[in-house]
Amino acid sequence: MCHVAIPYALRTIGLVALATIVVTIFAVEPRPALSGEGLWVTVGLAGLVVGAIVSLPWRPMSELRRGVGLVVIGASSVLLTAVQPDGAGSAGVYIVVVIAAMRLPLWPAAAISTLTVVGEIVAATIVIEEPGAQISGLLFSIIPWFLFIRLMRQLRTDRDRAEGLVEELRESREETARAAAIAERSRLARDMHDVLAHSLSALALQLEGARLLARDRGTDPDVIEAIERAHHLAGSGLGEARAAISALRGDEMPGLDALADRFGDRVAMSVSGEPRELASEARVALYRTAQEALTNVSRHSAAERVELRLDYEPDGTRLVVEDCGPAMDGGASVGGGYGLTGMRERAELLGGRLNAGPTGDGFKVELWLPA
Repeated sequence: MCHVAIPYALRTIGLVALATIVVTIFAVEPRPALSGEGLWVTVGLAGLVVGAIVSLPWRPMSELRRGVGLVVIGASSVLLTAVQPDGAGSAGVYIVVVIAAMRLPLWPAAAISTLTVVGEIVAATIVIEEPGAQISGLLFSIIPWFLFIRLMRQLRTDRDRAEGLVEELRESREETARAAAIAERSRLARDMHDVLAHSLSALALQLEGARLLARDRGTDPDVIEAIERAHHLAGSGLGEARAAISALRGDEMPGLDALADRFGDRVAMSVSGEPRELASEARVALYRTAQEALTNVSRHSAAERVELRLDYEPDGTRLVVEDCGPAMDGGASVGGGYGLTGMRERAELLGGRLNAGPTGDGFKVELWLPA
């Protein structure tokens, strides 16, 4: 069903025309009454009002209901022309033609308009001595109105169809881009799994073998300890590689609370605001930023307490990692490495920002991502 909006100006003209017709009916003889010719005027007036209410042009309704209402208006207009030729009842034909042309398909609109005009011509021929001028004026004014309104309807329909096609094209492009991104992430995940994860797994096994061999042969304890540290780092790297692969495949990232637990009791985590579901890219950015910041703290800071805050703000999500303590390397910046540089680039790609720098008594990393 096609519902084409009626311009405000046409609505106003229609209401004024209808009101004028009603006022004229009461001002011209024979006036509405309950007997004689006045009874027919009353019937025509009632039909005009009821038909207008039924086919109200600015209310969405079925085409059948609107068509019936227009037929009632047309019949009432013809009746008023026949019983009150000096009145303005004949103007109802214009209302019928305009509404039918704008709100109905072509053939129903043409049929109703033609029947109404033919009825009006017949009524004028019967009650007017020389109806030629009135009939000519009616035809030469009605036909252009009908064609003009149909053109407006078609233009509006074409515009709506074009807007719909543009919206479908935009959605199709977005879906294609999402599919391409998913395919690329899957390819990267496979490559990381086949190369990096396998290499780290093999390295961890080799280091474990080296540790056992060194212990069996009575190697220096410092060497054994160094091998154990290397084995631990290889195992941690393997875990991080697997987490990165899971993130690329769209799997759920570990929570920040689990990350905080890994770094010990000195990390105090707090959450404020109303928690909400975040996109996978945003979850990865939050996790990686917190991980990098806490790793830097463990390597470079002698702080006994680290604050990890996650704030759900109305327009975005804010992550703050702040330690309060002196740097172990004499004050060197922990924000100048490649890790936080990568996090800053990731934040900018998501429309956010990352700031990292020293405070009065420590170091602070702050990430903000839009909602």
